Amino acid sequence: MAHLRSRRRLALAVPVVLSLTASLGFLPGAASAAPLTASAATSADGPNLAYVVNTRTDHRTIASVEKAISAAGGTVVIAYEKIGVIVVHSANPDFGKRIRAVRGVQSAGATRTAPLTAAGTTDEGAAQMLSAAEASKVSRTAAAGEEPLEADQWDLRAIGADKAAKTNPGNKSVTVAVIDVGVDDTHPDIAPNFSPSQSANCVGGKPDTTYGAWRPVDADHYHGTHVAGEIAAARNGIGVAGVAPGVKVSGITVAEPDAGQLFYPESVVCAFVFAADHGVEITNNSYYVDPWLYNCLDDPDQRAIVDAVNRAQLYAQKKGTLNVAAAGNSNDDLDSNALVDASSPDDSTAVTRTVDPHKCFDVPTQLPGVVTVASTGVTGAKSYFSSYGKGVIDVAAPGGDKYQIPDTPSKNGRILSTMPNNQYGFLQGTSMATPHVAGVAALLKSTHPWASPAQLQTLLKAEADNPGCPTAPYDGNGDGVVDATCVGGKHVNGFYGAGIVNALRAVK
Repeated sequence: MAHLRSRRRLALAVPVVLSLTASLGFLPGAASAAPLTASAATSADGPNLAYVVNTRTDHRTIASVEKAISAAGGTVVIAYEKIGVIVVHSANPDFGKRIRAVRGVQSAGATRTAPLTAAGTTDEGAAQMLSAAEASKVSRTAAAGEEPLEADQWDLRAIGADKAAKTNPGNKSVTVAVIDVGVDDTHPDIAPNFSPSQSANCVGGKPDTTYGAWRPVDADHYHGTHVAGEIAAARNGIGVAGVAPGVKVSGITVAEPDAGQLFYPESVVCAFVFAADHGVEITNNSYYVDPWLYNCLDDPDQRAIVDAVNRAQLYAQKKGTLNVAAAGNSNDDLDSNALVDASSPDDSTAVTRTVDPHKCFDVPTQLPGVVTVASTGVTGAKSYFSSYGKGVIDVAAPGGDKYQIPDTPSKNGRILSTMPNNQYGFLQGTSMATPHVAGVAALLKSTHPWASPAQLQTLLKAEADNPGCPTAPYDGNGDGVVDATCVGGKHVNGFYGAGIVNALRAVK
C-alpha cells in the first residue's frame, strides 16, 4: 500500500497559506460545485493519462476551455464548475503543453506518470490481526462499562476519550467523512453510526453513490475501516470504542482498487467537493496524494495538482468543513531546508530528488487551513516514524509506536481498531493519529455546533496538552543514534505543534 497515512503533517499554516496564495493566486468560488459532464474524441498517439485543467470559474471560460480540450485530443470526465477544475483523459502526448497555452487556463497537468488502469496511505508496517483467542483474553479484563476490547485501547485513555464519552459521546448531527480506501459499513462497531447518504466512491474523479460503492474491494483494503472505527466505533457492547462514539461517520473511496491503492488527485478533488456538498463537518485524510510525495510548484504537472486539490479543499472549508490530515511516516523535518524524496513518482519509475518542503508540498496536509497531525506513542513521546517540524505540525495525537510498550493485555504499542469482515487489528502511523484528532474535532463540533473550521482548529490547539521538547536527545528506536531534533518551546514546538489533543476538555 503506497500511502495510507499513519503519516507526517505540517503545522502552523500561516506561512503555507501566504506562499500558496501568492504563488498560485487562486481563490475558488463559494457557490455550489455541482459538476457538469461532457465528452470529446481523443488522440491515441501516446499513453492514456488523466489530467486536471484549472480555469477561472465563470461558465463562459469553462465552456471555451472544454472546446479547447476536445480540440487538443482530450475527453472531459467531469467539470467542477464552481471551483474551476476539469478532469480530463487524453492520449495526446502534447495535451498538457497545448492546453496550458489556452486562454482561461490557469494551470494544467497530468495527475499520473503511468497509463490509466482498470489506489497511498500513512500506516507504518503491516497490520497485526487480533485472533479470537486473543480477543477473548482481552475481553476478560474489561472493566464495568467498558467495551470488550477497550483494555487494549491505551490511546483512548491517553486523551481522555473514555471519560469524555460519559459526558458527551458526540452528536448524530456531526459527520466525519473518511476519505480513504473504503469503509466496511457492515462491521457491527461501525454500522450503528454509518451515514450512507454522505458516502460515495470517487475513484476516477466522478462520484458514484450506488449503495455500497464506498466499501473496500477486499480485506486487504483495510485502512479506511480501521480509521473509521478509531473515530466513531459505537459503544454498543461489541469490540472497541471510537473517540467520538456518538457521531456519524461516512466513507468516500478514493483509492484505486488494485494492490497499489494509489490516491490520485482527481479522486481527492471529487471527495472534498462531495463531502462539502453533502453536509460533512470534518474530513479525515490519512494519506498523501499520488504520485508525488512532494509536489513542486516549478513543475507544471505538480503545480496543477496542488492547484486543483487546494481549490477543492478550500471549497470544503468555505462550506464549513474542517479538513484533518496526517503529517507522514518518514521522520522528516518538514521545516528543514531540504529533504530527499526517493519514492516519486510512485506509479512508474521513482527518481531520487532533493526538495525544499517550503516550495514542494505534501498534499493535502500542507495546504492552507488543513490541520496537520503528528503521532505519539503510549509514553507521549513522538512516534519514531512521525514527521515533524516547527511551524508545520498543528497538533499531535496517539498513532502508536512499537517501541513504546503499554501496560495492556496485549502489550501492543500500536492502535487497535476495526477491520473488514468483522475483524479487529493493530496498526501504527500518522494515519492512526489523524482520526484521533478528527474524533476530538467532532466532539468540539458537537459541543460548539456553530464553530467554523478555523474556530475548531483554534479550539483543538487551545485545549491540547503540550509536553514540550524532550530534555534528552531524541532516540526513537533506542539504538543510541539521535533520530530527530525538536525546535520550539512549551507552547508550540516541532514535535507536537500546539500539543496532544484532549477529548475530555473538548466536551467540557
